[in-house]
Amino acid sequence: MASRAALWMVPLLLLSLWGPSAPALLLRRLGEHIRQSQESSDPGLGQGPSHAAVPRLGWLQQPLDPFNASDSRSFMQRYWVNDQHWAGQDGPVFLHLGGEGSLGPGSVMAGHPAALASAWGALVISLEHRFYGLSVPVGGLDVAQLRYLSSRHALADVASARGALSRLLHVSPSSPWICFGGSYAGSLAAWARLKMPHLVFAAVASSAPVLARLDFSAYDDVVSRSLSRAAIGGSPECRAATTAAFAEVERRLRAGGTARAALRAELGACGSLGRAEDQAELLGALQALVGGAVQYDGQAGAPLGVRQLCGLLLRDRDNHSRSTPYGGLRRAVQVFLRGLGQRCLSSSRAKTVAQLRSTEPQVSGVGDRQWLYQTCTEFGFYVTCKAPKCPFSQMPTLPYQLDLCEQVFGLSATSVSKAVAQTNSYYGGQTPGATQVLFVNGDTDPWHVLSVTRALGPSEPTLLIPNASHCLDMAPERPSDSPSLRLARQSIFQQVQTWLKQAKGNHTSGGV
Repeated sequence: MASRAALWMVPLLLLSLWGPSAPALLLRRLGEHIRQSQESSDPGLGQGPSHAAVPRLGWLQQPLDPFNASDSRSFMQRYWVNDQHWAGQDGPVFLHLGGEGSLGPGSVMAGHPAALASAWGALVISLEHRFYGLSVPVGGLDVAQLRYLSSRHALADVASARGALSRLLHVSPSSPWICFGGSYAGSLAAWARLKMPHLVFAAVASSAPVLARLDFSAYDDVVSRSLSRAAIGGSPECRAATTAAFAEVERRLRAGGTARAALRAELGACGSLGRAEDQAELLGALQALVGGAVQYDGQAGAPLGVRQLCGLLLRDRDNHSRSTPYGGLRRAVQVFLRGLGQRCLSSSRAKTVAQLRSTEPQVSGVGDRQWLYQTCTEFGFYVTCKAPKCPFSQMPTLPYQLDLCEQVFGLSATSVSKAVAQTNSYYGGQTPGATQVLFVNGDTDPWHVLSVTRALGPSEPTLLIPNASHCLDMAPERPSDSPSLRLARQSIFQQVQTWLKQAKGNHTSGGV
């Protein structure tokens, strides 16, 4: 039991190490921390004889370049299996796709699809994304290697894994495979059905940003609205306090001297704030902190939610603070750092660039360099503050964020823009045209604006959950779950049930 417990905890401990705080990377790191925390909280793992055989770890040998038959290079891809509910060879297979992070045994034990498996006798498998976690090819992470990292390569891995695992686990050719995924992996689930309908019968895509977007200013638009939403603990006063807090940070940065030095100490900045690029780094980290409180509102493992953040911003317990909102932001930073086990917020652009240039795979599987590469070559997703009602600083700007692609990978802003357009052309953006895909989103989640939130047809249903945050439907059930979240999970259950009845009907009638 001790070794199994250690297996759960290692990713959590390693994730708490200090790392670069470019906004997108800090948000991704926060999400990885929350997901690992939720997966590791499954109380049933390792308890009692019924759990002795699950989950099982396996490795697949996959081609490094699946699009070049003459290239014999390969890498080992990690997967997990939970067969405790499997009815046998003819039972359905629920394939949980990994995204831009590591996958642990909880990926087949906690949340859905694991929660749905017992009802239909399903085999649950999770597949770690190439170049993340421990599925990193030999040879490091230089640009020559990273050219084999893309969503298209990941989909080729799904196709290859489906065939290999069917043989290895003795899955019947008639068994329907349903893909599940959240966030980027949710997009992969939808695209797997779109591009490989003969292999993937259906998909549940949670919080899936299927529309690539270079300038993702809409992110902060949703954050601003959510900070004002009473149902999750926000208010117009909270949003105004956020604006005031960021204005005070900018005022102190401009003032320089002792004001800037005090700001550095009070906000826990790791580096100097003398350069404009370092000031933008800090402001981006603070923006990610507030955005993260909205994006992961109400989730187990999140250091801050909207209610807690607004409570801090609107309550001044520190008589030495010159500004109540600023004092609240200071306390929010402390809570955030404590929750993630970080010692400080990065404010050194040079250090961020240096760390992202490192081609040594990170043992923790955090994958900052890999995800930056995918944003530079496929998706964009650079959060900016442009709208008049945006409560944050206008730093960091889009050119500042695109400059990371240039400095780390030698990719120009023009090439990034073209790559984003190509992604949307290849997958169809918010009108992908894939049937039997259920898109699930929460309207508090800033990413829902890049997903599909309105049904595109009778076989392209959607669920928009009121006051729900990013991938909340995938989290393990809790007594505190809202009625709307419970209803949404019932709807997911019913949709999967409909698909499986359809699959059974197709098999009976001899259809594909």
